[in-house]
Amino acid sequence: MGFGGISIWSLLLVLVIVVLLFGTKKLRNVGGDLGGAIKNFKKSVKEEEADNAAKKSEEDASIIEGTASEVKDNDKVS
Repeated sequence: MGFGGISIWSLLLVLVIVVLLFGTKKLRNVGGDLGGAIKNFKKSVKEEEADNAAKKSEEDASIIEGTASEVKDNDKVS
């Protein structure tokens, strides 16, 4: 028995039929296209995470405008 009750001979038979129907050249192209799609998907996910991190850091680093004044001894809170 093979995978989930399917014998190795059944899997080989299906593989032979697929190769006969599509040919090895088409299967290579499909594999390359699938690999490229996965690569682009991972790249876009990383870019999105980087954009979100940049936006969050911009929100956290807000600038406070104003002037500082000197604190005198009588202004201190006890």
